[in-house]
Amino acid sequence: MDRWVGKVAVVTGSSSGIGAAIAKDLAKAGMVVVGLARRVERVEALKDDLPESAKNLLHAVKCDVSKEEDILKTFKWVEEKFGGVDVLINNAGILRQTDLLDANNTQMLREVVDTNVMGLVLCSREAYQSMKKRSVDGHIVHINSIAGHTVINFPKLNIYSASKHAVTAITETMRNELRTAGTKIKVTSISPGGVRTEILPTDIVTSDMPLLESEDISEAVLYVLGTPPRVQVHELMIKPVGEIF
Repeated sequence: MDRWVGKVAVVTGSSSGIGAAIAKDLAKAGMVVVGLARRVERVEALKDDLPESAKNLLHAVKCDVSKEEDILKTFKWVEEKFGGVDVLINNAGILRQTDLLDANNTQMLREVVDTNVMGLVLCSREAYQSMKKRSVDGHIVHINSIAGHTVINFPKLNIYSASKHAVTAITETMRNELRTAGTKIKVTSISPGGVRTEILPTDIVTSDMPLLESEDISEAVLYVLGTPPRVQVHELMIKPVGEIF
């Protein structure tokens, strides 16, 4: 991680769970971290868990990644404040409980696609433009899901699996575009199995269900960021021991 000390990382969905763990670990590693979230006060509270040397490295910014105007305003602020983006962690993701064929669920389905797919694409676009402008060999990391590689027989997932399958395809599309453009920018998809976070509906989580912790995924992010310039981890799948999916 030495190459990233003092560099700028944007972490979406950083108010809790995986995003919060990543934001804290990147700040501890010496990166300037811009934590995006709708609940910005929860990102500010993460500073309480950081050593004194890292507290001033974490910056909380209110941003709803389902809204393009929020994304554009945020990345412009990052450029003006810090010069640009070196690392982007696309962590923001939501799940709305409904069946795909339920009546009157259009808004819930749109929210999932706007956050999980369009938010990820637009944040990646703005980060790439920042990297390209400054000739930076940056890194874009998508927090995907095992649901992006198979359709899990699990109640009320509706369009969530489709949104994560889109992330899998988008990762490969980005890799091809980055190569064609002649850049050394990396793109990585990290696909966890079940993780103990707020996104999991409480009514379907049992005490004996194998689950990962948010820190397990954050450690994976540190690993892929720490690889040598010649190495690109394209897909990293992580499951808890005993998971049935």
